[in-house]
Amino acid sequence: MTRACRAVINLTHLSDNLAMAKRLAKSAQCIPVIKSNAYGHGLIEVARHLSQSVSAFAVACCDEARQLREAGIKTPLLLLEGPFSVDEITYAATANCWLVIQSQQQLDMLQSITVQLPLKVFVKVDSGMHRLGFQPAEINKVIVALKGMPQVDDSVVLMSHFACADQLNHPLTSQQIDVINAIRCDFDGDLCLSNSAAIIQQLVPDDDWVRPGIMLYGGNPFDGVPPTDLLAVMSLQSEIIALRSVGQGDTVGYGASWVAQRTSNIATIACGYGDGYPRNLPSGTPVWVDGHLCPLVGRVSMDMITVDVTDHPAVAVGAPVELWGEHVSVNYIAKAAGTISYELLAAMPARPPRCYIS
Repeated sequence: MTRACRAVINLTHLSDNLAMAKRLAKSAQCIPVIKSNAYGHGLIEVARHLSQSVSAFAVACCDEARQLREAGIKTPLLLLEGPFSVDEITYAATANCWLVIQSQQQLDMLQSITVQLPLKVFVKVDSGMHRLGFQPAEINKVIVALKGMPQVDDSVVLMSHFACADQLNHPLTSQQIDVINAIRCDFDGDLCLSNSAAIIQQLVPDDDWVRPGIMLYGGNPFDGVPPTDLLAVMSLQSEIIALRSVGQGDTVGYGASWVAQRTSNIATIACGYGDGYPRNLPSGTPVWVDGHLCPLVGRVSMDMITVDVTDHPAVAVGAPVELWGEHVSVNYIAKAAGTISYELLAAMPARPPRCYIS
């Protein structure tokens, strides 16, 4: 028998969330974002499951692309940060990778090489996020240069990224759309703008390519605005490994930070911050225990947590536990920990094995 803590990945829910993204995107093609180990869900497994349903995947860098190619994934891969060296451009040309070009340095590297087959290029404009991309005033010159290169496919795609699409009606989003629209007066190619929040809001109805990320995994890109019909893909699960009774006034856990206000039954569960469950979660955070929501008590430790099950006396050692998933939203847990679901999922350590179900 092995330790029970595991991350159960529901591939059917993953497919359902992709189908929702496609419905909202209408005629646009989806490029699922599977960077950072598919947001903790397993890079190879997620790619294998979705590869027959999409035109391409988006990854952060060439290292992630190599992992996919070595695993036999043949779907085109968009390198979101672009190439870091000439060697990576050469690799992209031989491995069916698409390039984001977001700086003069990358443009110069691309111009310096010869490839057998022209590369598909997404040229990135800094429309207001001020992180990556060419300035709007120089983008037309860059597009002309790209279209004049024999190593670049004629179908250059204009790409940008929204800084505040997860905040409804934020003025910067409208400003970014205005910047893109001004560029489009002299550009007749495809657009690739929308992330999950923009897809759900349908901010860019004439997008040609969209990049669903957190919504694929059931995470909510908005703060307090629940998207419709997204399904939890990861369920962090474990079980009770010990039960004990503590008296009124007794303390539980490191620092003696929780004090029993009555005689209480305390369940110890095999899951802690070494398994990705946030250390700073407060007492009272709900934990789903054998069909009941029970409060976390005391500090989260590396390998274990403690939960008050006094009101559910039938709960026994070995009872199933969900830390987040279908019964307790990862969005709720993230907010209680002062972060976002992106971080909890992407930072999931390797210790909890990923178990895939359909």
